Amino acid sequence: MKALITLPLVVAIAACSNSGANYQPILDGPKDAAYQSDLASCRALAKNQTQLNRQTMGKAAIGAGIGAALGSADDEGDATGGAIAGALAGGLTGVGDAREKKQSILINCMRGRGHNVVG
Repeated sequence: MKALITLPLVVAIAACSNSGANYQPILDGPKDAAYQSDLASCRALAKNQTQLNRQTMGKAAIGAGIGAALGSADDEGDATGGAIAGALAGGLTGVGDAREKKQSILINCMRGRGHNVVG
């Protein structure tokens, strides 16, 4: 039963992992001729930040450990359920952090290429 609940959440986490790199920057002014090319290059740069994926997995592992400890301390003693819940919570936190970081990389890259990105 827990696997049926966990699988859709894991798929959702994986689906959101590059959402920050797909951010559409807001410009103050018109787009120049190099905008689309620069945007594609900056998106590729943001997507290729593999250390963010390792951080997400680390947060999931920490969440699993904390969840297992709390689950075993519970009256029912469900360490497995606690580990699953903790891993999902940690993973979701990691995905949110990675999304924000990739969005920041994209924005800074575009600014570095001379685009007046305001958000």
